[in-house]
Amino acid sequence: MTLVLQQLIIGLTNGMVFALIALGYTMVYGILELINFAHGDLFMLASFVALTLVGMLSIADLHGGALFGALLLVVAACALFSGGLNWTVDRVVYRRLRSAPKLAPLVSAIGVSFIFQNLGLFWGGLSMDVMGGGVAAAAPKAFPDLLPSDNLLGEGSALRITMKDVVVVLSSLAVMAGLFLLVRFTKLGKAMRATAQNPTAARLMGIDVDAVIGWTFAIGGALAGFAAVIYGLYINTIHYQMGYQNGLYAFTAAVLGGIGNIPGAVLGGLVIGVVRAFSDQAIGAEWQPAVLFSMLIVILVFRPQGLLGSTMREKV
Repeated sequence: MTLVLQQLIIGLTNGMVFALIALGYTMVYGILELINFAHGDLFMLASFVALTLVGMLSIADLHGGALFGALLLVVAACALFSGGLNWTVDRVVYRRLRSAPKLAPLVSAIGVSFIFQNLGLFWGGLSMDVMGGGVAAAAPKAFPDLLPSDNLLGEGSALRITMKDVVVVLSSLAVMAGLFLLVRFTKLGKAMRATAQNPTAARLMGIDVDAVIGWTFAIGGALAGFAAVIYGLYINTIHYQMGYQNGLYAFTAAVLGGIGNIPGAVLGGLVIGVVRAFSDQAIGAEWQPAVLFSMLIVILVFRPQGLLGSTMREKV
C-alpha cells in the first residue's frame, strides 16, 4: 500500500508539471486550432533562463526569506521571458499565416521548435559555472538543489513527502486556479471565449481578435516559464533536448483531456503523470512510451474528443 501511495505522489507531482505545459498547448489550440509544436522548446529555453539567473544571483548561497524572494524573482523573470518570446513568435510568424492553409503555420511551428532547440544548445555552451563552464554544450546541466529534500513525515516513515512535492503541487494549483478565474470572470477571459467560439462574430462585436490571440500566446508562454522553474527545482537537471520529451507528454495530456479544454489539460496531465509513475515501477522505464501511447490510443478510439472534450468546437 505504501508503494502505491508513493508512486501516486510521484505521479501527481510530475503530472502537475505536464499540466502546466499542456495548458499552453490547449489555450492556443482552443482559439486558433494551431498545434504550437514550439511550446515544449519554449519551456526548455525558460529553464535555461532560470539556471542562468540562479548562477548570476548566487541563489544557491541564500537561505530563508532571501531564497524565497530570489525564487519569486526568477519565476517572474522566466514568465516574462517566455511569455514575451511566445507573443513575439505569434506577432512575427503566426499572425502572418492566419489565412494561410493550416499546414503552413504547423510547419512554421516545427521550424520555430528547431530554432529554439539550437538556441538552447548555444546557451548550454556559455562559459558560466552553472553551465559546466561551457565545455560540453550538449551535456545535461545540474540545477542547484534549492529546496529541502527531508521527509516531512519523518525519516523513519516509509512514505516520503518532501518540501519539493508540496511546493510543486501547491504553486501549480494556485496558478491553475488563477488561470481559471481569469478565463471565466475577466473581460479578457470573456474575449478569449468569444474569439474561440467565432472569431468573425467577435470582430463584429468590437473585440480586437489579434490582441486577444497575442494575450493567449503570452499567458501560455508565461505558464511554460513557471513550469520551467518548477521543473528545475523538482528534477534538478535540465537539457537542451528536454523540451521535446516533456512537450510530447504535455501535448499528449492536452489531447487526452480534450485539446482546447482547460480542465481537460489539467486532468490529462495528472493522468499521464500517474500512469507514467506506475508503469516505471511495474514494467520499467524503457516501456513507458509504449504504455502511455497505448493508453492514449485506446481512450481516443472510444472517446475521440478526449476525456473532457466535446464534439463541438473546443472553447478555451
